[in-house]
Amino acid sequence: MIARITKIVSKNYRILTSDKKYYDAIVMGKVRRQDAPVAGDLVECEEIDGRYVIQKIMPRTNRLIRPAVANVDQALIVMSVKDPDFSTALIDRLSILIMHAGVEPVLIITKCDLGFSHEVEEQIQAYEEGAMKVIRTAKGSLDPSIAGLLTNKISVLTGQSGAGKSTLLNQLEPSFHLATQEISKALGRGKHTTRHNELHEVAGGLVADTPGFSSLDFSHIQASELAEYVPDFVPY
Repeated sequence: MIARITKIVSKNYRILTSDKKYYDAIVMGKVRRQDAPVAGDLVECEEIDGRYVIQKIMPRTNRLIRPAVANVDQALIVMSVKDPDFSTALIDRLSILIMHAGVEPVLIITKCDLGFSHEVEEQIQAYEEGAMKVIRTAKGSLDPSIAGLLTNKISVLTGQSGAGKSTLLNQLEPSFHLATQEISKALGRGKHTTRHNELHEVAGGLVADTPGFSSLDFSHIQASELAEYVPDFVPY
């Protein structure tokens, strides 16, 4: 049987079959030692003595390290216009890492109902005029195109802590009741409320609500590659 890993807690795995059924599973020791399974992996399983055992990891299209998710189609970069402040530096860094991993970035701008500066508006418009897809959202309203983006895809939510990643998932699927929090007024940023990587069924697709890219490591990217991910570098 081929299934997809949707959740890992310690040595316990949750798998989803093609007929939309969930099962608990364990993994053979040799498989875990060779290449530890991650959420999003397609795996070959067999029922042995009443329990499912993961025996093989199928070839991956890609694998993110932090968060540890495989076979990702797109990464939704969730960025607020304020509280916390809009950050072009973070957007650019995340988009480079995402594209280098073979994943498509999509920029979701949240809290557009809050007042924000002309400078931020110009920055947002610059992204809208570029190659990356950009969607604006406001409190109490959800662009229906976001749900369409998720259908039949594995997506990762990343971006600022406190920008509304869990809130966005709760709007798309209210039964989640994922933990959210108010922004710390002293620090101007949120505290992570997501405790583990898990793929949730949302709008006909699977979405990983994770703490995001906890390590922005560019050591594996050569300077000569930047033009491929940053169009502004092409003339140079």
